[in-house]
Amino acid sequence: MMRPLRFALLLVMAAAPLAFGRPLEQPPLHPGESLSGRFVQERHLAGLSAPLVSQGRFLLAAGKGLVWHTEKPFDTTIVITPAGLLQLVDGREVQRLPAARAPFLARLYTMLGGALGGDWSAMAQDFSVERRSGEAGWTILLKPLAGDDPAAAPLQSIAVTGRAFVDSVEIRRPNGDWDHLRFSDEVRSSAPLAGADARLLETDAP
Repeated sequence: MMRPLRFALLLVMAAAPLAFGRPLEQPPLHPGESLSGRFVQERHLAGLSAPLVSQGRFLLAAGKGLVWHTEKPFDTTIVITPAGLLQLVDGREVQRLPAARAPFLARLYTMLGGALGGDWSAMAQDFSVERRSGEAGWTILLKPLAGDDPAAAPLQSIAVTGRAFVDSVEIRRPNGDWDHLRFSDEVRSSAPLAGADARLLETDAP
């Protein structure tokens, strides 16, 4: 299992394009709106002949945070809110990391919140942003501006492709490892949050 801070970085980098990586005619999420869907993640690691595959669902709620629920091969949930990070395994809390104790995490949330609000400057401070579009869809390429910046490391590049919503995200690292995420069943909604996701995102502090 990845360390929570490294995983938080992956989540923000993977989830933020879901909010701003849409056609220009579709506005970013506004407060009270959410974006949900499913994902399949392949982790390609040096020394392994086959990728590590996981799958699950996600929920991005503007102004509230992100719930990333891996269902297989293990039941793991990561929640990122303005208050910090919460990690659950099999529905049981295993770690809470307040933002006050992790300025790095607070910065990651700022980047996510900026992306949700359509504020590209939240990403442009740390990444060069290149966008291409064509008949087959669009691509966003992010590259760290400073290799020694903890908000961008350890990343080499992030390539996001999609059409109506994000179809895939490819995250490359300097050591040759890379992640490929495929997204499906994305739904944008203005309905109030309910159930476990609402409880996780509406806690006062992690």
